[in-house]
Amino acid sequence: MPSQKRGGDKHMLIIPVKEGENIDRALKRFKRKFDRTGTMRQLRSRQHFTKPSVKRRAQLIKAEYIQHLREQEEI
Repeated sequence: MPSQKRGGDKHMLIIPVKEGENIDRALKRFKRKFDRTGTMRQLRSRQHFTKPSVKRRAQLIKAEYIQHLREQEEI
C-alpha cells in the first residue's frame, strides 16, 4: 500500500530560460515565483502550533495597527 504524506500538494515550478538569457535574471524570476507560492511561510507556520485565540489576537492587533496608519494618513 503506498504511503500518504501530509499536504499532498506537490507543484513543480517551471521557469523557462530563454536562449541567451542571463542566469541571474532567470534565478530572480524563480525566487519571485517561489515567494508567491507561500511555501516557506507555510513551513515556518507549521513548525509550531499557535492556538486559535493567539491567532485571533494577532489579527486584531494587526488590524488596529493598520487602522491607526490609515487614520494618520488622512490627517
